[in-house]
Amino acid sequence: MPEYEFENTPRLPSEEGKLQVRLTEARTMKPVPGAEIEISYEGDPDGEIRRYTTDESGMTEVIELPAPAEQYSTQFSEEQPYAEYTIRVRAEGYEDAEVAGTEILPDVTAIQEIRMQAAMPGEEFERIVIGAHTLFGTYPPKIAEEEIKPVTETGEIVLSRVVIPEYVIVHDGVPTDSSAQNYWVRFKDYIKNVASSEIYATWTDAAIRANVLAIMSFVLNRVYTEWYRNKGYDFTITSSTAFDQKWIQGRNIYQNISDIVDEMYGNYLSRPNVKQPILTQYCDGRRVTCPNWMSQWGSQSLGERGYSTIEILRYYYGDSMYINTAVEISGVPSSWPGYDLTEGASGAKVQQMQEQLNVIGGSYPALPKIAADGIYGPATRAAVEKFQSIFGLPVTGVVNYQTWYKISEIYVGVSRIAELS
Repeated sequence: MPEYEFENTPRLPSEEGKLQVRLTEARTMKPVPGAEIEISYEGDPDGEIRRYTTDESGMTEVIELPAPAEQYSTQFSEEQPYAEYTIRVRAEGYEDAEVAGTEILPDVTAIQEIRMQAAMPGEEFERIVIGAHTLFGTYPPKIAEEEIKPVTETGEIVLSRVVIPEYVIVHDGVPTDSSAQNYWVRFKDYIKNVASSEIYATWTDAAIRANVLAIMSFVLNRVYTEWYRNKGYDFTITSSTAFDQKWIQGRNIYQNISDIVDEMYGNYLSRPNVKQPILTQYCDGRRVTCPNWMSQWGSQSLGERGYSTIEILRYYYGDSMYINTAVEISGVPSSWPGYDLTEGASGAKVQQMQEQLNVIGGSYPALPKIAADGIYGPATRAAVEKFQSIFGLPVTGVVNYQTWYKISEIYVGVSRIAELS
């Protein structure tokens, strides 16, 4: 792979980033094993092509790839802070697929999920092109809105409580563009996509968490107020940075951002005596400034200075901002029991979790079958550890909040996604 050189600046040595490609069937979310994967660097079309094969869980190994120095993504720079790669996929029984522009940052793992379409006569080759990251490319600045929507206008507020939706409908363009496509996107996948599109995964943990909370609160305000439906549209939110947040169809996400979203799933930002989630607007803070909103680059600077997540948020939004939790999460079979399930536990929640793991194991053969007897023994622990390993969670053998909802998410996916399609 070529060295990274930038004109008119001292050349920093390239570093290593990581990539894992994950293939699932578009309709069933079942893994696609035995697929042939080719990866090439976009900056050198005639350069080396790396080849891999997906395992029984539809995944490649974690691949190390050259990436620019971390300094370009942790501090504001005019240089492109990520390397772009093209991924080509061939699998028997499926249409060929290609993703151009997968973004690799140093010292973090990029996850490129590709939904494979069954081969059909006359179908065109699918090619996804990932646009520039919002902190590097040129996008319209956010049009300012009030952070709290008035509740006195007839018909504007239609929900009585904050609900975490199973899906949001993303309009891939400005609201008035009737030709833009609508996409049904799982709520967590939407948050992970937006966060990976709008901040860098190399940032401090506190800065990433602050931005993820702002992103979640923003979309939940759109959900709670039925903002676009009350204007006569048939979608939840747009992909336009002028109106909402940047969502990019088919883009890669990052493992650390995914883990944080899974952990913070259900949280949003509140102010005292205000029921609705706050419309937490923000800007990059360098090319565009936005007093009284969060600066994305500023949040990273504060994180490097040791500020906590809530301290970053209050620095920009004021001391009255606090983190709240929704009481209802839509689309999951049953809520987290409120405590970790560990070896030695027993009862209905353990049995439910065992049953869901067995359903998932029907699609993911690497996951061992277990007795759904409501007793958390060594076999159940081993199955949980394998599940955590397959889906990139910390391998602890403990079903905590993060693992519980990941099991529910995959269970719902493999058992119901065909119905939703």
